[in-house]
Amino acid sequence: MLTTESRVKMEDMQESDSDHEETNEDEENPKEEKENSEENFEELNKKDLSRLNCRFYEQQYPEVEELVVVNVRHIADMGAYVTLLEYNNIEGMILLSELSRRRIRSINKLIRVNRNEVVMVLRVDKEKGYIDLSKRRVSPEDVAKCEDRYNKAKAVHSVLRHVAEQRHVGLEELYTRAGWPLYRKYGHAHDAYKLALTQDDVFDNLDMTDEEKTELTSYIRRKLAPQPIKIRSDIEVTCFTYEGIEAIRSALTIGQNCGPADTPVKIRLIAPPMYVMTCNTLEKDLGIQILNDAIEAIRTSITGSGGNIEVKMPPKAVSQREESELQAIMDRLALESEDVDGDAPEDA
Repeated sequence: MLTTESRVKMEDMQESDSDHEETNEDEENPKEEKENSEENFEELNKKDLSRLNCRFYEQQYPEVEELVVVNVRHIADMGAYVTLLEYNNIEGMILLSELSRRRIRSINKLIRVNRNEVVMVLRVDKEKGYIDLSKRRVSPEDVAKCEDRYNKAKAVHSVLRHVAEQRHVGLEELYTRAGWPLYRKYGHAHDAYKLALTQDDVFDNLDMTDEEKTELTSYIRRKLAPQPIKIRSDIEVTCFTYEGIEAIRSALTIGQNCGPADTPVKIRLIAPPMYVMTCNTLEKDLGIQILNDAIEAIRTSITGSGGNIEVKMPPKAVSQREESELQAIMDRLALESEDVDGDAPEDA
């Protein structure tokens, strides 16, 4: 039989156990809440990512014989599995027989994983989602045209994705209201965006809020503003008469003065008698014409002094790689021309 003291002790122990259980429950709750919050965050993150995914064009699938840009994901015995970059990365297959017109000795020499390829659509099964593609039926001219269209569509996609992210709207919804209508009206939304750099009424008839139009216009001006093109020509100028170097200096100065104030002509010495002429312009043809006029002005001046000019490279637009190569040559020549003191006394 339990005494009163024993009962009190047992009740105290039971209360202690219940308090301990409540404490454990309180400790477990934060863990559960943390796990739930992480799951909710992942779900929200997936929703946000899916909200910002969309194909480039209005039609959901490409048409037969259409050229598309794909990214190679996996190479198998039957062919190469790819994703169509312009159609929200839906899957397609380049059949092994459609890789090349020639006998295939090594598939890895024809196609590589993670590389982008231009291919032609052979068959589209919209119900099953099968898309058969061909690489061998695409000509080099087709590749250039398709890549140009893809790069323009990719720029449009980048602009719309930015606006959708900033204004918290679905990308496909924004395409429906502000992308695909421009494709229908202007042939390509990129052309409409370039036109919007100089005209204010391009987006007037679109179903967009004022905030969306402001965001779209400001980002286009940052993203698609035309970049200057560098035009370059390499010339060789010589004069062996009495006037010599003075005649060359005068002729080059006349050539530099041919450039207008907004498109100045610059002439730099590579190594006598080689000089490089450059100008930066937004219009390629205009820049080429400016350098041609400068060359003719130099020719008139130097031949009048008994000298000669020879155009080693006619005026043309140059890439950053070509400019880097030229700069490397000039740096090397500058290093070689530095005076080396070979007559210094030797240490005793």
